Amino acid sequence: MRSNGVCIVVIFMGLICLSRSDDDEKKVKKLQIGIKKRVDPEQCKMKSRKGDVLSMHYTGKLEDGTEFDSSLKRNDPFVFTLGSGQVIKGWDQGLLNMCVGEKRKLVIPSDMGYGDRGSPPKIPGGATLIFDVELLNIERKDEL
Repeated sequence: MRSNGVCIVVIFMGLICLSRSDDDEKKVKKLQIGIKKRVDPEQCKMKSRKGDVLSMHYTGKLEDGTEFDSSLKRNDPFVFTLGSGQVIKGWDQGLLNMCVGEKRKLVIPSDMGYGDRGSPPKIPGGATLIFDVELLNIERKDEL
C-alpha cells in the first residue's frame, strides 16, 4: 500500500511538471548579449570595464515591442559608472568589454532588470527587457 502512495506522489509531481505554462518556458532565464555592430580590433583602443564612466545611447523595449525609454529620442546620452550599481544588473554585466562605437542588443531577464516590482507605470513586474545600446565614450578612472 505504501508503494501505491509513492507512485501517486510521483505521478502527481510529473503532472505538475508537464502542466507548466508556455509563458514559463518563454521567460528569459539568463542575460543574452548580441553584437549588432563590431569595431575593428585595431581601432578599439580600450574596452569597457568595471569602474569606467560610460556614455551610451539606448532604446529600451518590452518583449511585445513597446518602447519604454530612449536616449536617442531625447538626443541625450546616458552617463554612468559601470559596475557601481547605478544601473540594472543586466547593464552592469552586458556592457563589459565593449569598444567605443560598438552596438549590442541585450535581452535582460527580470531578475537582472526590475524584478517582480517592475518600474511602474511603464515596466510591469516580471518583465524581460530588450535594449539596443551603443557605446559612445569611455572615461577611465585613472584618466579623470
